[in-house]
Amino acid sequence: MDTDMQVDWSTYGWLLGVVVLASACQNLTGFAFGLIFVGMAGALHLMPIADAANVAGLLSLVNGVVYLRSHPFQPRWDLLKPILISSLIGVLGGLALLHWLSGDLVNLLRMLLGVTIIACAIVLLLQKGQRATLSGPGPMWVAGGLSGLLGGLFSTSGPPMVYHLYRQPLPAQLVRQCLLVMFLANTVLRLGIVIPSGGLSLPSLITAAVAVPVVAGVTWLLAKYPPPLSTRVLQWMVCSLLMVAGVSMLVA
Repeated sequence: MDTDMQVDWSTYGWLLGVVVLASACQNLTGFAFGLIFVGMAGALHLMPIADAANVAGLLSLVNGVVYLRSHPFQPRWDLLKPILISSLIGVLGGLALLHWLSGDLVNLLRMLLGVTIIACAIVLLLQKGQRATLSGPGPMWVAGGLSGLLGGLFSTSGPPMVYHLYRQPLPAQLVRQCLLVMFLANTVLRLGIVIPSGGLSLPSLITAAVAVPVVAGVTWLLAKYPPPLSTRVLQWMVCSLLMVAGVSMLVA
């Protein structure tokens, strides 16, 4: 679908279905909204990857704000400071790479996203149990930088930091909230660069506007009625979905 063409109603239906799925996964695990939305939108040819990444960014803002308003949050700045600084630097690098790949190398961009999604799913599925003690600052900075790079490219900041934080001896609720704060900060920076440069298309804005009530509704519903499933089971479900999206994109 060309970025200058108006999205038809059947495409809106598919996109909203993907939004519901991505929002549910994000709220239940603390990650995967961008990966699932951008991956499935690209695999189903619902919109260009760059536009899908912008929509994912706008909707991640809504999802994150609604979630944090629905859950009490006390910031752990000893964790958030290195996460935010390193990931924001990574976002700048990812945007520069996206600009280079979005021209004649668009097929390479699609392949890179497919490979990235599959690799992230495999890494998360093979995740080991929690450590006995917190890791040092070095791994946190590396994970943050890699997360920011993916955030700048595809609005998908999750996997490196998800893998790192879920291995730490930290409560799952705290991990989810730290991830959401990182997503919000990365998204604000990304959109703050993309919008003034004219990179936000009209179809992206329309799709995001239509999907906002869906994201807010799914987030509120799961906050009020969380499913009785363990974190690990939810991760397996999400990672399996990511594998399908990544393989579909490579095949397409």
